[in-house]
Amino acid sequence: MAMEIREDDWMVCCGSSDFSKLMVKASPFSSLEAAIESARDIWFNRVNVAAWLEAFAAHPQIGKSPSPSSNSDFARRSVTEQSTAFATTSASALEELTEWNALYRERFGFIFIICASGRTHAEMLAELKGRYANRPIVELEIAAKEQMKITELRMAKLFSEKAKVVPQTDSTKPQEDRLRIIGGHLNVAEAPKRSRPPITTHVLDVSRGAPAVGVEVHLEVWNGTTSPSFGHGGRGDWSMVGTSATDKDGRSGQLMDLVEALKPGTYRISFNTGKYCPGGFFPYVSIAFEVTESQKMEHFHVPLLLSPFSFTTYRGS
Repeated sequence: MAMEIREDDWMVCCGSSDFSKLMVKASPFSSLEAAIESARDIWFNRVNVAAWLEAFAAHPQIGKSPSPSSNSDFARRSVTEQSTAFATTSASALEELTEWNALYRERFGFIFIICASGRTHAEMLAELKGRYANRPIVELEIAAKEQMKITELRMAKLFSEKAKVVPQTDSTKPQEDRLRIIGGHLNVAEAPKRSRPPITTHVLDVSRGAPAVGVEVHLEVWNGTTSPSFGHGGRGDWSMVGTSATDKDGRSGQLMDLVEALKPGTYRISFNTGKYCPGGFFPYVSIAFEVTESQKMEHFHVPLLLSPFSFTTYRGS
């Protein structure tokens, strides 16, 4: 039986109002699994960075309880998830965690986000120190993925609670779904069907501190008997896969078909930075990357961090 879930329930799961509104529009869901699939698509493809930051800000800082004035079910749920950590810590460890939290927030502009369920403060502190060295765009996406883990675990709890009120034709289904989702964070689970193309990108304009809108993007694949290499093209040529332009959130439209398995080979994604920023140092930016047979089921996300005189990119899974 499909469950009706309200916007404030989704806010407890995630903390983003845009995410919650879109989940209400996408509902009702026949199962937890269907809701998780929709939630991932909304979180990673449809809401913008401001929605991510709103969700991050809803959390109390790792190692701290909500303020006495807080009446937030979301914040109280965060403390419950840190129960293992609070039971295995000391005053000195909390003090060190507080110091590193402050350094992290000063560097990245948002609090440290990690799926805390079952983890000790020592484990989270080690993770915080390791992630502190990341570039801001890398850390933003890691934090978004950690937030999605938290959201999925809370959705499992929500569906379990709703199942006690709404009769189920198969009483074992919510438990099976919940174990499958939680297990996916501990082990390598079966890959879900894609909800987005296997190659995506977005562009952030660091000179403005905002998404870059209207950047023309081309995706090509290499056709040839030898692979292209630095200094010479090899025997072959580039074939166009798809073109698009970035939207108000800096995300490109669909650059290729929604295929389940990506054809192995060398791909090139190019950005018309000269048109976006006339007089800038780069007339265009191209990034080439190789997809092997063992990677054909992966998702390749190639964001670009752009300023008039520099750019940074990396491949995110």
